Amino acid sequence: MNRKYIISSFLMAVMAVSVNGCGTRSVQENISLNDNSIISLPDTSEPDETAAPAESAVESAASAETAETTAAEKNEKNSRSSENSASETGNSDISETGQSSDSTEEKLFTKRDLEQTADTSEAKHLTAADGKVIDITDEGVYTISGNAKNCTFRISADDSAKIQLVLDGVTVENEDFPAVYVLSADKVFITTTDKENSLTVSGQFRSDGENNTDAVIYSKDDIVLNGTGTLNVISYYGNGISCKDDLKITGGTYNVNTALDAFEANDTISVYDGNFSIKTNKDGFHCENDEAEGTVTVSGGTFSISSGSDGIQACALLQIDGGEFDITASEGLEATYIVINDGNIVINAGDDGINATSDSAAYETAVVFNGGSTTVTVAQGDTDAVDSNGSVYVNGGTINITAQMSSFDYDRTAEFNGGTIIINGKEVSEIPQSMMGGGMRGGMNGGMNSGRGGRSFPQ
Repeated sequence: MNRKYIISSFLMAVMAVSVNGCGTRSVQENISLNDNSIISLPDTSEPDETAAPAESAVESAASAETAETTAAEKNEKNSRSSENSASETGNSDISETGQSSDSTEEKLFTKRDLEQTADTSEAKHLTAADGKVIDITDEGVYTISGNAKNCTFRISADDSAKIQLVLDGVTVENEDFPAVYVLSADKVFITTTDKENSLTVSGQFRSDGENNTDAVIYSKDDIVLNGTGTLNVISYYGNGISCKDDLKITGGTYNVNTALDAFEANDTISVYDGNFSIKTNKDGFHCENDEAEGTVTVSGGTFSISSGSDGIQACALLQIDGGEFDITASEGLEATYIVINDGNIVINAGDDGINATSDSAAYETAVVFNGGSTTVTVAQGDTDAVDSNGSVYVNGGTINITAQMSSFDYDRTAEFNGGTIIINGKEVSEIPQSMMGGGMRGGMNGGMNSGRGGRSFPQ
């Protein structure tokens, strides 16, 4: 998988002083069901909580350095000491992936994050039991197996503790509370073995004091999902996996059916690899915060997402550096700043295929295509294949659009600097501009109009 561009968006971001939070969104109507569709869920219509453009790419060396520093600091929560990092990598003199390199990829993922099998030589074994809360308070590796109803593995450890749960053929079905509940730790690894694992919550979630639990796996601290096996997650009323900090996924197979978000995090979602089959009445991946976070970065993986709302939604940054995507959703990709560096992306959207909306002042509102293959098909009506409340920059890659009314809609500027654009089977040399109401300004070839028309591809 091609991940060579993973640093690009941090060098392009225009950092601002203040940041707006993501707006609330409503769950859409449940999708009709059959054996291969989303599980039957009740109505839950509550609100839920690089060639780059010149003007943003070279704002200043200082801002690029700040963005890179911010990414590095997020690796070890609260800027922990190098000794703490060394305990994960085994060597404080090398990078977190075991290489002497400063790439952002190595800052996003530690060596242990990327290991798909756990060292269980000194692991403690835990067995799921009906009606039990099984507490984990000490750092270490724990293998988990067994079948149970109303069983919760609750982690309440020191803020410096690293906990690894090795799911080794466990099935838990709860009525109203998470199967895995992380109250405190530095980081929790949830690793699957080759056996199949299933976690389900069938009813409405109940609160635990000030914690409004809402997911089958609910964590207040960093979690990492990895492994060689399969994890099935079903949530009839809530989210599948919720992390109130940073969520990383580096391997494994995930079959997730949910009423709300399948994967949700407050600060960041970083995906290195994995196989994902997601059916949800809301978002496949959802990340938001009221700071310069709320970012989703995907380096690789295979994604089949059927979503009632967004396939992938981030408040600030959404960056795709590789992977295979098959997304059927109301809107395929949504964020303030969307960067596609590589990957094979297929989107079938009922509304907008790709939507850059101004939800964060930390980034320019824009859609940037630097590479890869992006195919977007949108339904009839007031829909846009690529919709930006700011700008659109096409620097490379192939964009293949099927749209009845609007292929591109943008409020500021559009630049066509490289790559290929195909609209309804015809290759074009400019980025068209839609008018309000779905009309096309300048026809299929765009045309300059009051400074808002598409910029021609250099001949």
